[in-house]
Amino acid sequence: MFAKQALGLEISREGLKMVAVRGRRKLPALNVYSTHDFPDETVQFSFKELNITNPSRFVGAVRETYAKMKSSATRVSLSLPDSVGRVMLIDLETRFKNRQEGIDLIRWKLKKGFPVDIEGIYLDYQILRENESGGILTLVSVITKQVINQYEDLLLEAGLEPSHIDFNTFNLYRLFSERLCLSEDAAFITFYGGIVSITVFHEGILEFYRAKEIPSAMYEEERMFREISNSLLVYKNNNPGHAFSEVFCSAPMEEMKDFRGIVAEATEMEPSRLHAADFVSGGNGVFCDGNTLQSLSPALGAAMRNL
Repeated sequence: MFAKQALGLEISREGLKMVAVRGRRKLPALNVYSTHDFPDETVQFSFKELNITNPSRFVGAVRETYAKMKSSATRVSLSLPDSVGRVMLIDLETRFKNRQEGIDLIRWKLKKGFPVDIEGIYLDYQILRENESGGILTLVSVITKQVINQYEDLLLEAGLEPSHIDFNTFNLYRLFSERLCLSEDAAFITFYGGIVSITVFHEGILEFYRAKEIPSAMYEEERMFREISNSLLVYKNNNPGHAFSEVFCSAPMEEMKDFRGIVAEATEMEPSRLHAADFVSGGNGVFCDGNTLQSLSPALGAAMRNL
């Protein structure tokens, strides 16, 4: 029924999740999915060091996962944990003429005090707001060249062409954007792959971002509550007079109930749960229960970049 098919791939410590979707961004349909568990010490996420500790095992896993998809598409959008890179909201005092000038200006601003050599990073940005005074608020994403090059090289070796690489938080936002965009002042709080992320929007513009890894095998409720509360306190202190009117949350189904309770306590508001099943339909006769579909959320959001 739909002519276009898009692939999305999430990489976690536990393994791979690959999906193929068809249709449009507003009405995607899951065509097929495939998963593959990693043996221990296949992947170790890091901002500074190479992530794939066993390249041959990783390539074999990607090939096997892709083969089960039986798809003719080879372009794939990749979703990685936020901890692999750095995401920042940066105010620039002056405007710039073109994209390269913007990148140069941001590099210069980051040069002092950045934890790695500024020449060894890939940098991308998006303009969020231009002020009447001439200042610009930008969303900046950074990843080291050696990290991103390793992912690209190994995916190419496995027979796939990485077309986009993004972090889980933004792929989750992309999946649920049809609902999130209806609320101009909202907090979107997620927990996937051991990372809690907090994003806050004011008048439809991203105004706060924070992602924090919770390293324990099972998240601790008190630590989760503290991280969310402290992040929102920072937001309120930095943005006096701004308040969100709605809260949304998302997590794997087995953790959703407890996580929603933590978010409710931390925000003193009843959060709306976002389920992948409400935003993606089954296509081509594929059966996928709500729990499985929710676990595929980052990969689904990644695939939607190619629709």
